[in-house]
Amino acid sequence: MFFQQVYDKTLAQASYFIGCQAKKVAIVIDAKRDIDTYLEIAKQNNMEITHIAETHIHADFLAGSRELAKATGAKLYLSDEGGESWQYEFPHEGLKDNDVIQVGNLTLTVMHTPGHTPESISFLLRDHPASDEPVMIFTGDFVFVGDIGRPDLLEEAAGLIGTKEIGAEQMFQSLKKFVALPDYVQVWPGHGAGSACGKALGAVPSSTVGYEKIRNWAFQFGNDYEGFKNYLLSDQPEAPTYFAMMKKLNKVERPLLVEIPKHPNLSVTDALSNDNSILVDTRNKVEFAKGHLVNSINIQNNNALANWSGWMLPYNRDLVIIAEAGQEEEVTRKLMRIGMDQIVGFVTDISKSSLVSTKLVDAETVEAWKDEEDTILLDVRNRSEFETAHISGAVHKFVGYFPKELPTEYADKRIIVQCQSGDRATIATSFLERAGFKNVYNYAGSFIDWTRLGKETIK
Repeated sequence: MFFQQVYDKTLAQASYFIGCQAKKVAIVIDAKRDIDTYLEIAKQNNMEITHIAETHIHADFLAGSRELAKATGAKLYLSDEGGESWQYEFPHEGLKDNDVIQVGNLTLTVMHTPGHTPESISFLLRDHPASDEPVMIFTGDFVFVGDIGRPDLLEEAAGLIGTKEIGAEQMFQSLKKFVALPDYVQVWPGHGAGSACGKALGAVPSSTVGYEKIRNWAFQFGNDYEGFKNYLLSDQPEAPTYFAMMKKLNKVERPLLVEIPKHPNLSVTDALSNDNSILVDTRNKVEFAKGHLVNSINIQNNNALANWSGWMLPYNRDLVIIAEAGQEEEVTRKLMRIGMDQIVGFVTDISKSSLVSTKLVDAETVEAWKDEEDTILLDVRNRSEFETAHISGAVHKFVGYFPKELPTEYADKRIIVQCQSGDRATIATSFLERAGFKNVYNYAGSFIDWTRLGKETIK
């Protein structure tokens, strides 16, 4: 058997290439959208991708299963569980509980494991030349290392009211199937630390059934369903607003990108001439603060680029990307993984243009200003971060909610923006300035700088 995990750090998302070396055939589970990774693995190992599968209708990334099927001619195997509202709306081989997929000398048995979503399935792998006993389970967003999938995403991101209680009950029952598996079975989940699909995902890439039974919080409640449900539904991180779009695009017919798009290089004049476009500056926050084009939003090209783009940018507007030369393909890949295909071009040189700088403040200025009547200290971190500890006098407004609800009640105030380390504060500051707020200051050092200096915080 050949096995390789493909891990995308930008979305903390895992996919899997599993092959039968005797028959030279392979299956890919939960493919990301830039599929050249899997084609290269197949080429290097002299294998043919003949099967493609998904564990569920994903919310946090745009699956590349259909692109991969188009490129290879492989059959697409998707869940037909979950009821009428949870069916994929394009041709595929439907899967039900206990169905078996044969890939050469390997088999994958389908386990219907609802809870995160009604149609969720897991795949139990057997390597028959070695043994007829199961050796691996691919759990998708069912069981993670140290955590389980959250059942509230459908309600929080897609507005399906009442689904989180149903999902919690389904998850409680599904976990009984997991507990019944042999302790030695390896667990390979769909996400790792940093994903919003759970609240306490471990950074270790895999686990075993036995280890999760003793370590994972979800298996410590026995038959206490109420205790389990209350813990499961409490303190979940904010659900990114783009998740609703992913749910839709992963279910319906959509345009396919079999190859990585190449976008033109634009002059600043060309970039500014498109009235429908949004300027997204992906440079480092320090460089952005020194000088940037008016009305540009700073979302840095780091591992969080796709996540914050999904939070802050609409899908119905053109995007002009300001980036360091040579980063065009990297940025394109990150955005196409969440279906942001509306890039019209890149600007890689703004040095000869008219630029504006960000108004920065330090801790001493924050301390001097924050309690003044005409000043608002705006903490744009997650709710849980704010409740754990914050600067006295700070008002909480999570930056991810700005696109649907600007803090207009403070428009006539002097606003100091802070987060944890400065990245989100820069996003928020640039977003507010683009929206027309005139008196915005960025505390770039933010909460880490404040505590490093030993200044007082409260809960």
